[in-house]
Amino acid sequence: MIKVFVSGCYDIVHAGHVQFFREARALGDHLTVSFASAEVLWLHKHRKSSLPDEHKRALIAALRMVDEVVIGDGLEEGIDFRREFLRIRPQILAVTEDDKYAGLKRALCAEVGAKYVVLPKTPPEFTPISTTEIVRYIRAPQEAPLRVDFAGGWLDVPRFARNGAFIVNCSISPTVSLREWPYERNAGLGGSGAWALLNGKDSVDAELDLGVGWQDPAVISETGLCVWRSGARPELEFKSSADFLRGRMALFWTGNSHDTPKVVSNSRDLDAIARAGQAARDAAWTSSLEGLAGAVRQSYAAQLAEGMTALAGSVGGVTALAVKYCGGGFGGYALYLCASQSDRDRLCGQPGFRSIEPYVLSGR
Repeated sequence: MIKVFVSGCYDIVHAGHVQFFREARALGDHLTVSFASAEVLWLHKHRKSSLPDEHKRALIAALRMVDEVVIGDGLEEGIDFRREFLRIRPQILAVTEDDKYAGLKRALCAEVGAKYVVLPKTPPEFTPISTTEIVRYIRAPQEAPLRVDFAGGWLDVPRFARNGAFIVNCSISPTVSLREWPYERNAGLGGSGAWALLNGKDSVDAELDLGVGWQDPAVISETGLCVWRSGARPELEFKSSADFLRGRMALFWTGNSHDTPKVVSNSRDLDAIARAGQAARDAAWTSSLEGLAGAVRQSYAAQLAEGMTALAGSVGGVTALAVKYCGGGFGGYALYLCASQSDRDRLCGQPGFRSIEPYVLSGR
């Protein structure tokens, strides 16, 4: 009888594990699965086990391709299963291509004359997922805000970062969820960052992987009115509840979607953007509506210099304090900052306009 042995944390058993067990079992006549005990998981992975050990043993043992289940309780990282391995003396130790403890496991195989077999990554029958991703998905919020940016946008893109510069933005409600999205898509409100957060992804890394900046997921996760230091990663300088902005903000849908990655390499005046960011930062610190409106006007001037179509400053008899495109611009939503709630409400009676409010997650 050819005995095959596999080991891992298997903290949350998923279909990828089942596929690996099936392929390992095909190498012989008997499959032993060893999983790291709760104590080992806590010691080496710094997390609590998803299930008590005996429950996990019963779950894995119920899989038809598994013949035996043992618990690795040794304290040697990577080979916590050593005692059981030497007792069983299998002919084959099967591992995946990305196993981090190849050296230790090969040495252990040499002690009993076992063959060390690396199973290649086969095309999955399903979308691959890891235990870490499952935990993130479980912990992901049920809803998330989107955001408006006032000034300093583009200085959150790592290659445009400037020492001493600032990005100022604010999370907004109504919120969104995986089942309800009450905004237009591709709209300049940080939707991709919110979508990543709702799906349990590292939303900052997800945005940086797109070649754009981190401001969207940063403020969506933090909530409130935020001042960020320009740099390769988010660094929060100041946050407030933005009460002075309540009843003052509206969005206008331009009718055209926008694509930030498509315009990230456009020519633009980063000096002007940095000046607007500084003005917005000063206004945020003093809760100055007029100061923030001035910074928004500076941002908008920089947008017009990029070639964006001019927005109407007066609509339905209401003249906004300031307007600008959200996000990368060239379409999407435009932000209208109003002098009073009555002005904002009158503006939102016009086609294409909707009211928004600052969003601050309770306890943050």
